[in-house]
Amino acid sequence: MSMYQVKPICGVDVKIDLPTCMYKVPNVHAQRGNCCSSQHALQNGEVDPAVNALEARQDEIMRKLYELKAAVEGLAKTVMTPDADLDVTVSSSLSSPQSSSATTFKGTTDLDALLGKDLGALRDIVINANPAQPPLTLLVLHSLLCQRYRVLSTVHVHSSVTSVPQQLLSCLGPRHADSYARHMFQLGFTLIWKDVPKLEMKFSVQNMCPIEGEANVARFLFKLLAPYPSDPALATLVDSWVDTAFFQLAEGSAKERAAVLRALNSALGRNPWLSGPEFSLADVACYCCVLQSDSASSAPANVQRWIKSCENLGHFSPAKLLLQ
Repeated sequence: MSMYQVKPICGVDVKIDLPTCMYKVPNVHAQRGNCCSSQHALQNGEVDPAVNALEARQDEIMRKLYELKAAVEGLAKTVMTPDADLDVTVSSSLSSPQSSSATTFKGTTDLDALLGKDLGALRDIVINANPAQPPLTLLVLHSLLCQRYRVLSTVHVHSSVTSVPQQLLSCLGPRHADSYARHMFQLGFTLIWKDVPKLEMKFSVQNMCPIEGEANVARFLFKLLAPYPSDPALATLVDSWVDTAFFQLAEGSAKERAAVLRALNSALGRNPWLSGPEFSLADVACYCCVLQSDSASSAPANVQRWIKSCENLGHFSPAKLLLQ
């Protein structure tokens, strides 16, 4: 290093260190040798190493661009919803897939086939829910989705809500160290506690209108887990139980709830599950509404047995814990 002294500034001498060697002159002979070797490689049908290096660099740039696109897409999902005044982020959590041996569905699903291929962007499910009416079915379906996919789960509080109980803030699980890396996940599950009259969901902010009502959102989420029955009569039976759960068990009178419990008891006397031999959305909806209507303790014998069967699956624990 060499010292260079300049004129004093405000009476203080300023000295600047300069490197002794500023630039390195390239070796022309070495470059000529590399050029000859590249020409020799091309003549022998080999790929020029410089081309390989360029392709590797391009792949790395594209990977970073996809990660950036995923991050921007995630922010846009929040900013472009009706929740532009979202003011508090409560928690972010990663829900890892569980063992496939615990899967309750026989069919397999492919997100690209269901939702279309979307390179680099996380498919984000954004749900607005009122904390006065926690959507128990969504917690159960979230648990099932985490069993099938890599799900990035986040809970927010909207400015329209003054306070939210702690159990609602942690209803999707604990924060994970890798929650910032959106490219690691297949689905985003964003739950926003907001003062809304009816639960609403947006999946693709750019081209999809909101889905309203817990029953309709539950149907959408369940299709990401397993296809609806191909038999029209069986599909209608599932839909009928879902509607009965939300409109009569959850919102009906005491007389209507008693009638539904009798119907459940009769159906469960013939089959282990409401739609037959296999677990379905009908079981998720009816179980959650039985719990939420506080009808479990007075339920008939077959319904009591079915409740225990549901709880043995393990996916209903988030809903049950929320009511304790």
